[in-house]
Amino acid sequence: MIVIDNKLISDDVIEKQFVCDLSKCKGGCCEDGDAGAPLDETELKLTEEYYEIIKPYLPAPAIAEIEKKGKYVYDEEFGWVTPTLPTDNEICVYAYREPDGLIKCAFEQAYNEGKIPWKKPISCHLYPIISYKGKHGDYERLNYEPRKKMCSPACKLGASLQVPVYKFLKEPITRKYGQEFYDVLDQIAVKNQENQEQ
Repeated sequence: MIVIDNKLISDDVIEKQFVCDLSKCKGGCCEDGDAGAPLDETELKLTEEYYEIIKPYLPAPAIAEIEKKGKYVYDEEFGWVTPTLPTDNEICVYAYREPDGLIKCAFEQAYNEGKIPWKKPISCHLYPIISYKGKHGDYERLNYEPRKKMCSPACKLGASLQVPVYKFLKEPITRKYGQEFYDVLDQIAVKNQENQEQ
């Protein structure tokens, strides 16, 4: 276990390897799960603010589901989450499927095209790291939790390229926790590697 400030980080974050292989998984994390993507309080406002901009990317059933359920829903286990589409394998309503089966995020697509300044929910961006708020106290747990079957190609690709999880996720880790946090994590990872090689 790694401790930085009030964050408890699984050793797997620096010891395991991972690189998304979209050609194999087709963005399956957008439809595989027990609920939609978790949203923090600030992201509730962002989904409201950017909805009309990303709406043209969405299929009609997703728009109908958003108008029926709202732009986010409350889940007893996960808190505020994006709605999902029950008629399409519980895919996130903000995702859409390309003809080749690849699932894309409407927020991310609009971001890539320079239409909005927000890439996507941080919970999606950080995956396969999942953040849990402490049940007893002001702390946060960061665990590495890839889907066993769906993410196996990403684990294999990461291993072949020798890319640790935290390096693959440098952008979202820095986005959520800051550059200083990432630099400390990197220093710990380098030291850990040196110790293993001795």
